[in-house]
Amino acid sequence: MKFSRPIRFHFSPIICLLASQAVLAQVTPDNLVILDDVAVVNLGIETVEVDYQDFAETLFVIGRIEPIPSLKSVLSSRIPGRVIKIHAFEGDIVSQDAPIVEIESLQPGDPPPRVSLSAPLPGMVMKNHTHVGKPVVSDLELFEIFDLSQVYAVARIPEDQAGKLSLGTKAEIRVAALPDDVFEGELERFGTEANTENGTIDALFVIDNPNYKARPNMRVEFSILLNTKKQTLSIPRSAIQTDGINRIVYVKDFELPNAFLKSPVRIGAQNESSAEVLSGLFPGDEVVTKGAYSLLFAGGGGISLKEALDAAHGHEHNEDGSEMTAEQKSSRGSGDGMSQNEFSANSKLGQLVVFLAILSGLLVILLVLSIAFPRRPKERAET
Repeated sequence: MKFSRPIRFHFSPIICLLASQAVLAQVTPDNLVILDDVAVVNLGIETVEVDYQDFAETLFVIGRIEPIPSLKSVLSSRIPGRVIKIHAFEGDIVSQDAPIVEIESLQPGDPPPRVSLSAPLPGMVMKNHTHVGKPVVSDLELFEIFDLSQVYAVARIPEDQAGKLSLGTKAEIRVAALPDDVFEGELERFGTEANTENGTIDALFVIDNPNYKARPNMRVEFSILLNTKKQTLSIPRSAIQTDGINRIVYVKDFELPNAFLKSPVRIGAQNESSAEVLSGLFPGDEVVTKGAYSLLFAGGGGISLKEALDAAHGHEHNEDGSEMTAEQKSSRGSGDGMSQNEFSANSKLGQLVVFLAILSGLLVILLVLSIAFPRRPKERAET
């Protein structure tokens, strides 16, 4: 028969070393960045106070400008002939009934009869399909005229987001070619079918365009208002940075001048300019907006914690931020004792020695256990 043997735990010095590294990795860095006045100016530091306000939850999408079909017109002739004169060209803005083209009829006469064709609607001459001397037949389109005083801004809405919109939904619309203009649009209707290639459906917003600045096929960016949350804690998106793991902001210290504390935050809904804060900040906090990214690499900025605390509180502190005791001041003044820096360094060195001594003892115990209970190969016993 087979003999069973008790399970023995095998401790490896390598595992112990990894455990010690894990303990050392838990040491947290100093999250306080202190700058001098020159650094604040050079980095362009600006802050904003955190407060409750109405937060607009928006959807950002892109699209194109398209003419409204009911405002498009085509000019043609019922009488065959040839073009003898053109009064308007592509890009011209014409009023209703303005003369556009003159046609000489094929009917006999001396001179042959002439017909003047006028614009059926006001608008811009978008396309000219003829020229002087070209024959004209009854089924030939001569001009296309679009009234662009109102146009469609067509948004490509992802299908999973379309249910959040309804007729009358408002949107802030920016045309890429017109960076200084902001248009207000209202959802009039959806497209008749979805685009299977990119999984979107068209949403048609009507915008006023009295100066004809927005032209067909121009690229458009939409900020569609989905919901408004009342009295929500929010901050500018420019204040939010990342340290590789967490989203963080830099909060201005209430006491120390030019001091900023790196604080992790949890973010909720966002729009183009702001983000909802779920945790990590309180009303009244001042967060850095401009210059926040530079603070990730600013380090101490040339000012120590001791110097900042001394200036803020009016009495002396140690390098680690603790208040200097009477014994430390006396020892430094007499010259018999160690200096403040030496005291702080020796204190930290003593803590390190104690930690290493405990760690060494733990390693020795585990090494003895590994020798006393070595790993053995599987044994086989036959009856």
